[in-house]
Parts: sequence; C-alpha cells; structure tokens
Amino acid sequence: MTTATHNDDSNTSNPSLDKSAQHLNVDHDEVAKFTKLADEWWDKQGAFATLHEINPLRLNWISDNVLAGMNTDLEGLRVVDIGCGGGILTESMARRGADATGIDLGTENLKAATVHAEQSGLATLRYEHIAAEDFAAANKGQFDVVTCMEMLEHVPDPSAIVQACFDLLKPGGVCVLSTINRNPKSYLFAIIGAEYVLRLLDRGTHDYGKFITPAELDKMATMVGFSRQDLIGLHYNPLTKRYWLAQNVDVNYMMAVKKPHDASE
Repeated sequence: MTTATHNDDSNTSNPSLDKSAQHLNVDHDEVAKFTKLADEWWDKQGAFATLHEINPLRLNWISDNVLAGMNTDLEGLRVVDIGCGGGILTESMARRGADATGIDLGTENLKAATVHAEQSGLATLRYEHIAAEDFAAANKGQFDVVTCMEMLEHVPDPSAIVQACFDLLKPGGVCVLSTINRNPKSYLFAIIGAEYVLRLLDRGTHDYGKFITPAELDKMATMVGFSRQDLIGLHYNPLTKRYWLAQNVDVNYMMAVKKPHDASE
C-alpha cells in the first residue's frame, strides 16, 4: 500500500515541516512556495504543467543512464526521488517497475502525491516527510538509483544534498541531478521568459543567485566521490510548445553521475 509519513510537531513555527526538517539546509520560504500550490500538482493545465510536459524526456534520460551505468532498466531497482514534490517523476518511475520512494519537506505536497498514487494503485510507491540528509543518514547504501530534480537551486547548501545522494547509493549506483545554469541567458530564459513573459511558472519561483553552473555541480559531485557519466540540456520552443534534449546546457540541464563500484557504503 502506498504510504506517506508525516511527523507532526505542534511546537514548530511552520506546520508543513516536521522535526527532521529543521535541518540547517532548508529554506522555509522555498518549501512554502510549492506547498501553497499542492492542489495543482496533478492538474496538467495548472502550475506544474511544465513538469508534466517534460517528464517523459526526464524519465527516458534517467532510464537510459541507468541502463548505461548498471546494465539494467528501472524494473526492480530501489529508487529514491529527493525533493519529489507531488510525485510526478516518482510515480512515473514506479510505473516502470521501480521500487520507488519519494521524500520531500512539504506535507501538503506529499498528501497530493499519496492520494494520486493510491488512486493509481501503485503498491510499490511510498513517500516520507524527511530532509535528504536525515534520510541518507538512516539509509546509507540502500538504493540503486537516486534522482534529485529541480531542487538544488532551492536549498542553501546544494553540496550537502549531493553528498546525501552519494551516501544513499549502493556502490555502482547512478544518480541523476537537474538544475539551472547561471549566466545572462539563463536569467533571460528561466526568470524573465518563464516567469514574467510566458508565465510558465509563478513569479518568484527562482532566485538567480542560487543557479548552479555545470562546472560547479561537477565539482560538488567529484568532491563527494562521484564520476560524471553524462550531461544534457533541456530546451523549449514557446512557439511550437515543444521540449527536447540537446547538448547545449546554457539554461536547464541534467547531469548523471555514478558511485564507483569500489566506494564504501
């Protein structure tokens, strides 16, 4: 049965966060941005329409990198989706046969994810309300695949999340990360274009200062012990409303990294 764990704490100042979420690497305002939109996670015409549209591209690229790195597909693998939100990606990986877990700090997001998963009859899918670092401390070396999509640019210390991803993986496991590059073009496209002109996202969704260059992310990954496997850019044409993957990583991009087989758990 699909479950979501919510550890309510009546003494906390933010009711959407439990004790484990009082980790230093949490921006409460960022969590609140997505929590207030929880009812729209599964509305394909709503605030998260873009995520629904790009999800097939993300899912296939993740699957391809798991196959390249582990010589198998997602079926039967233990997968954790960090910063899962309403479970759009998490659920799609479960549909491909993965034993999937989604973690997030927004209780309303998790409620939306849980309800949709239960309605879909996904028995191998579960959700937990817990910080990535805390989850990693309790589950070292337990997962074959880790995903962390569109989250790193919303936390104070993204390198700590990358470390948590490494800790969660079994030796030989694959991690897929996605974020936004930091340069004038990404500011124009991801903030001015997406938030103000096209209104694909609510204004204030992103903070340009928190964007991460591929070189910075690669350094974070290398420092914790990962080796880079692949890098790809995600592109959108507002006139044709078509999304595609290409080598240019000026704005949105995904990076696949691998934990060495000889790494300790």
